[in-house]
Amino acid sequence: MKSLLANAHVVTMDDAGGEHVSGWILIENGFVTAVGAGAEPEADEREDLAGAVVTPGLVNTHHHLYQTLTRARAQEATLFEWLVELYPTWARIDAEAEYAAARTGLAELMLSGCSTVFDHHYVFPRGREGLVEAEVQAARELGCRIVASRGSMDLGISDGGLPPDELVEDIDAVLADTERLATELHETGPGARMQIAVAPCSPFSVTGRLMTESAELARRLGLQLHTHLAETVEEEQYCRELYGCTPVEYLDRLGWLDGDVWCAHCVHLSEPEIARFAATGTGVAHCPTSNLRLGAGVAPVRTMLDAGVRVGLGVDGSASNERSDLCFEIKQALLVARGRDGPRALT
Repeated sequence: MKSLLANAHVVTMDDAGGEHVSGWILIENGFVTAVGAGAEPEADEREDLAGAVVTPGLVNTHHHLYQTLTRARAQEATLFEWLVELYPTWARIDAEAEYAAARTGLAELMLSGCSTVFDHHYVFPRGREGLVEAEVQAARELGCRIVASRGSMDLGISDGGLPPDELVEDIDAVLADTERLATELHETGPGARMQIAVAPCSPFSVTGRLMTESAELARRLGLQLHTHLAETVEEEQYCRELYGCTPVEYLDRLGWLDGDVWCAHCVHLSEPEIARFAATGTGVAHCPTSNLRLGAGVAPVRTMLDAGVRVGLGVDGSASNERSDLCFEIKQALLVARGRDGPRALT
């Protein structure tokens, strides 16, 4: 089956910045097979877009869909203060709430041009099941491609971590559930619309053992790895006090800096650490609105790009953003980069 989208302003977003003012897009069996201008190729059906601008679907590289239900809390808090206030509310989440949150958050993202969403879900209250499956169901119903994660926390407050003890899990249970979800849900190859990533939460909520064994499991199963990193100065102080190093040095020590890893935020990276990211192929999910909302700072995106670091955009959870709008995040990224590094920092 061949379908043609015609009479469109096609913005290809290729390296050359190509655009087709009176362009067309050929779709065969659900895949875009050609774009161009001028003479139209043959197709089984044709739709006139009346000059509409068409771009590739946007990719949201970091989100917490469950937080769609908890907006506008802790308005003048640091990251750690914000988390401590919200953990008790998140501890009551169940599959029904997760489904409702995911439906809303995904719909908002799709309205802003997003077609692929990575969701970092790491809150698994004891006795609650089907949370990842609920958001996958929502994505399938809406027609959005999703990379869902089996996140985790095992370092509770009684052991020096930040989350309450009722939200931490047993390491073996985390790993077993991660493998189960990968077996049941993960799709591979061209056209995959549902995938699983392995995503321990952060250095202040996960033990080194869980980080290491999660990486081993992910690499055995061929899955991507994700975590929060270097979001605030408080996180760096925590890592220096507990581990005797910066968050990036800690992750490197655990074998986490590699081409199958991307980290959310990375606001506080030194130039040598940026160079280490570039050398290892480790990626970054830049979340400017969330970082501003929590007073975390502005990531050195221009320096990262100049060094060759892979950088994508994420809206982060709606509890630290208040909206799931990736188009707005593009503008925000442009403005904060210029505010940090001058008017030509990003274009």
